[in-house]
Amino acid sequence: MSDDLAAGLRELAASGQAPPSVPGPEIRLRAGARRRRRRTVAAVTGASAAAALGVVLLLGLTGPGTDDRTSPAATPASVPSTRAAAVATVDLSRRMLIVGSRAVPVSAGARRTPTPTGRMTVTALSDIRTLSGKEVGLTGAYGIKVPWVVELSADDGTTTYFGGLAYDAKAPGRYDTTSGWIGLGLSDAKWLYKRLSVGDVVDIESGEVSPSPAGTSKAADRSFAGTTATGPSSPPAGTGAGTGRR
Repeated sequence: MSDDLAAGLRELAASGQAPPSVPGPEIRLRAGARRRRRRTVAAVTGASAAAALGVVLLLGLTGPGTDDRTSPAATPASVPSTRAAAVATVDLSRRMLIVGSRAVPVSAGARRTPTPTGRMTVTALSDIRTLSGKEVGLTGAYGIKVPWVVELSADDGTTTYFGGLAYDAKAPGRYDTTSGWIGLGLSDAKWLYKRLSVGDVVDIESGEVSPSPAGTSKAADRSFAGTTATGPSSPPAGTGAGTGRR
C-alpha cells in the first residue's frame, strides 16, 4: 500500500470519529427550535383533547336526536261525564212514571198550571203533609192532607213533588188535575215514597198531553167541601200520620 493511500485512509477514519465542529450559538439555536416544536406539539394535542371532551359533554347533555325521543302520552280530549243516572222518569205525554221495570200512572199539572220539567233531585220526604186547596189545585180556603210526599228540586230552584192523589182516584193515567205537582194513586204513592231516597235523581219529560175533562177541579172541590175545612183533619186511611222523615 502506498504511503499516500494509507495517509488518506487515516484521515478519513479520523474525520468519521470526531464530531463535526459546531459553534456555540448554533447549538443554542438548535436547542431553542426543539423546545418550540415540543411546545407546539403539546398545545395541539391539548386542544384536540379539549375539543373531543367538549363533543362528548355536548352529546351527553342534549341526549338523543328528536327522532329518537319517546313521544309523550296523548292528553285526553275530554273528561268522561259523571252525570248521575235518573232513578225515575216521568213521561208527561203518557201520564206515566217509570221506575226500573215498573210503570205507574200519574196525574200532573192542568193546562193552566203545568208541571215543571227537567232534571230534579229528591230533597225531602214526608209521610203526610197538610197543604192549602190552592197548593193542590183546588179552590177554597181549606187544608188538604196529602200523603206520601216526595219533594223535588231543580238546580235553578224550581220545585215540585210527588204525592198521593186521595181526592181524585180516577185522575192518574187519565187526565191532569193538579196545580203542577205529580199525583199518584195512594198505593203507588206509598210504594214510590219507600222506593226513593234523598239525593235520587228524577227526570220529568214534557210532551203533548190530552186535555183534562172539563169541570174536574170543580168536581173535586165539591167532593171536599165541608169535609176538609181549614185546620187538622184525619189522614186518608192507611197513610199514617206524623211529620214524616227528612
